Amino acid sequence: QEEKEAAEVEVEADERQAEEQRTATFLTAINADRVRLEPTEADEAFLRSTWELSRKEFLMLGADKVSRTSYHRASGLLVVALTSGVFRLYRMPELQMVHELSVSNSRITAAALNNTGEWLAFGVARQGQLVVWEWRSETHVIKQQGHFHSMNAVAYSRDGQVVATGADDGKIKIWNATTGFCFVTFTEHTAPITGLAFLPRNALVSSSLDGTVRCYDLLRYRCFRTLTTPLPRQFTCVATDPSGEIICAGCRDPFEICVWNTQTGNLVDVLAGHEGPIACLAFSPTAPVLASGSWDKTVRTWDIFEHKSQTQVFRHSSDVLALAYRPDGAELCAATLSGHLSCWNIKLGTVVHDIEGAWDIEGGRRSTDRTTAANSAANKHFESVCYTPDGTCVIGCGNSKYVCIYEVEHTMLVKRYQISHNRALDGVLDFLNSRNMDAEAGALDQLNVGEESDVEGKVLEAEKLPGARGAGDLSSRHYKPLIGARAVCFAPTGQAWAAATVEGLLLYTLDESLTFDPLELELSITSEAALEALARKEWGRALLIALRVGELPLITRVFESIPFGAHQTVITNLPQTYLKRVLRFLGAYAVHTPHLELLASWMVNLLTAHAAAFASHSAQMMAEFRSLH
Repeated sequence: QEEKEAAEVEVEADERQAEEQRTATFLTAINADRVRLEPTEADEAFLRSTWELSRKEFLMLGADKVSRTSYHRASGLLVVALTSGVFRLYRMPELQMVHELSVSNSRITAAALNNTGEWLAFGVARQGQLVVWEWRSETHVIKQQGHFHSMNAVAYSRDGQVVATGADDGKIKIWNATTGFCFVTFTEHTAPITGLAFLPRNALVSSSLDGTVRCYDLLRYRCFRTLTTPLPRQFTCVATDPSGEIICAGCRDPFEICVWNTQTGNLVDVLAGHEGPIACLAFSPTAPVLASGSWDKTVRTWDIFEHKSQTQVFRHSSDVLALAYRPDGAELCAATLSGHLSCWNIKLGTVVHDIEGAWDIEGGRRSTDRTTAANSAANKHFESVCYTPDGTCVIGCGNSKYVCIYEVEHTMLVKRYQISHNRALDGVLDFLNSRNMDAEAGALDQLNVGEESDVEGKVLEAEKLPGARGAGDLSSRHYKPLIGARAVCFAPTGQAWAAATVEGLLLYTLDESLTFDPLELELSITSEAALEALARKEWGRALLIALRVGELPLITRVFESIPFGAHQTVITNLPQTYLKRVLRFLGAYAVHTPHLELLASWMVNLLTAHAAAFASHSAQMMAEFRSLH
């Protein structure tokens, strides 16, 4: 141990010395008064050389124009992407066209070839498309498309393997939480999606401003039921009870809550009592009680099955925007327009915890703000909240660049995530130059003062108003998308959470890839002890010591040394405390190992010997099972 510590000290000293040398070299190089870089002979020859046009070819594109090109020197292939969404593949230097295909109806903004020249990749920024094409076999390797507009809703499935998102384009996309790929898209809605909720039996419910609530079958990938009302309404949120028998949707106008039966699709009840638009709904996970939040500054609870009116009314000082029940159903968290998170005790009807998060969720300064972000009252509130599966923390997001996680018991900010650093979005920077704000015209960054603008690859001349002087039309403006997250949701496993943002779907997971993660470490638990036990053929003891040390190379060596005949005995005597670590190791081992029979033998014996333990702790081990999927 002392030798190891001494070696680490020496390595740190060497790194520090190397960093000091690099810093000194950099400072010397940037000192223009003392350093004069003399050009080499090759540089002088390059500067004296002249370039001439040796050959010119016409592609005969017609009305199309070239948007992107990419050249693969080894195979002599040239990819030419056009503004119409078509690409052509040419063989150089003859400029012989090999392949032509339309991948989109919008301008292709990115094109590339892989190292072998067999795969072609294209990106379409306007529609969020990514296409990878194998031109020899003429097949798609990857074909993905995101939402056309910003996302409004996100929901995790009951097992945490699937994520559903809804956006302003009226589309619902189902994503694989492990691979990040979208494998189905529903396009039945004709207006923005406002809410999503999963049913217990492989089904999804969505609400929209088009006045419908739709149910989707995730096994056959079809819409099997459309729920409507006698009079047209716009639905702002949706919720389902834990059994999946009841579906509720809140209306913008009139201020009512519609209740349907899932099996029959009939409208069974309409709940009235709110004096403002319904902003959010949440069902208690332990009782048939529905909580509704409204712009009338109240939260009301309803007993759905006993057909009673509201049982409780929780009043707030400002509009209620989001609701979330704690997993045990004892507390209800309400997010208000003032930036507060109020946690109510359901039985007592009192506020037990009040989190003031206005300063935490405060974002950057927008280009149209005439005051700083600290003095602005806009966007200092949460629009979506969710409890962690253990109920100790709550996560919230809004029209800000931050997502905040709070510890409820001590009302303490645990972590604040910045969802983007993209300066193409409005509200990312904390401070802006006040010179860009004109007293009459407003934000100068929004003015199209150029003579020409490139829109979808077509050069459009800006029309001038009568009497306008200078280049461009000062009445023409362009706006940056405002950064923000409209919805946030925790996975049932507690190992990940998702946020629906302007840029897309963001998935955050716990980082469990630690090299040294010991368990119950003692002085006698060392790597040498594990190797000694392995030499004495004490397989079980060697595996336990290796798991307690937590070093991946040591666990791999012990794991591969255990013979097939001893698998059943070792696994049967394995304590339940180590099951999660064994599954985590098998998931990492399965990625690169060629020993598939060895891996299969371990999995069969593990599932046979510890089936009861896996069934009772399936939620805690869901992340490990997903790594083996």
